[in-house]
Amino acid sequence: MAAAFSSEERRILLSVSGAHFISHVHILALPPLFPLLRDGMGVSFLELGFALTLFNVISFFTQAPMGFLVDRFGARRALVCGLMLGGLAFVLAGLGGSYNWLLVGACLAGLANSVYHPADYAILGSSIDDAHVGRAFSLHTFAGYAGSAVAPFLMLGVASLGGFGAALIFVGLLGPLAALPLVRDAIGEKMAMRHAQAGGRRPNLLSGAILVLIVFFTLIALSGNGLQSFAVSAWQASSGISLTAANVALTSWLALSAVGVLAGGYVADRTKRHGLVAAGGLGAAACLILFAGLADLQPVMLTLVMALSGFLSGMIMPSRDMLVRAAAPPGQAGAVFGLVSTGFSIGGIAGPVGFGWLLDHGQPHAIFVIAAGLMGAAVAMSLWQELRRGQRVALAAAE
Repeated sequence: MAAAFSSEERRILLSVSGAHFISHVHILALPPLFPLLRDGMGVSFLELGFALTLFNVISFFTQAPMGFLVDRFGARRALVCGLMLGGLAFVLAGLGGSYNWLLVGACLAGLANSVYHPADYAILGSSIDDAHVGRAFSLHTFAGYAGSAVAPFLMLGVASLGGFGAALIFVGLLGPLAALPLVRDAIGEKMAMRHAQAGGRRPNLLSGAILVLIVFFTLIALSGNGLQSFAVSAWQASSGISLTAANVALTSWLALSAVGVLAGGYVADRTKRHGLVAAGGLGAAACLILFAGLADLQPVMLTLVMALSGFLSGMIMPSRDMLVRAAAPPGQAGAVFGLVSTGFSIGGIAGPVGFGWLLDHGQPHAIFVIAAGLMGAAVAMSLWQELRRGQRVALAAAE
């Protein structure tokens, strides 16, 4: 029987997952408003895309340093500051109402975004009992999926009532609102941080295990971004499937990924072989992606294959996070999660360009072959981590 969360664990999990939900709403706050922003600000889609580029580039360069700051000054305090800064970013953009203020907001929001992964995982990893930390990670990840799903409807709904400025201000106010439940913990963090900082010299954070995890996160991000952005176009180009059917197949992949994340939390809590879980799930998902991309499937079968692939891809995520937790030296979870999360940014920056080039050069099947190949390389990384874990266990038993 699965161990239950204590009331204090539930409170922490709810507040941290709420912050993660808001972070994903902020990530997707601007794209739904692009047509309104273009007309209201008199700018092009290229200029609006530049605002997103600024957001992602700043997140990329600040995420690893932010992880060190999280460990130095406290994860709860950092998370409160991130939520407040993210909120300020969108409020300024909404009040300013001009393209220049939008760029300022994008820069501030990108900086705020760099806080969430290192701070969230540092809090959960240190506050949730080992018996159900896998489920905590899965619920936290699921909250991010939910934020991504809600953002377009939320932004367009508020904009329809008060314009794009009101929508930006509204979504900005959600940041301080989500910070409120964390304020008490942030104030009480001071003594804990003093104790943590009293511990000796800092361990090496560029060990082989952590470097492998950075590559692992990058491979998963590249594969996922390629499929999410270009699978529909690739199916249309290769098999002539209708736009509606292709989008249904992709949506099934995304939706079942979220369901898989929840199931994966239970799996992660029932095993210590997280590398094998990640390898098995990713390996099977990669085979299904190849089948979906290379076989001439009818829409219903394509949807089922993609749904199963999505479920398996989502299921491994809590085990992925457990691998990072196991690799983090004591008191350095923020720094390690900050480092490995740069893989997400690398995938987000490099993936669209590479996969777009393949489509432009008439290689739609290559989208699926390369996405599956990247998953296969991630399988190798997972097995390497599992081998290292086995060696550590054997060494500990011999001592």
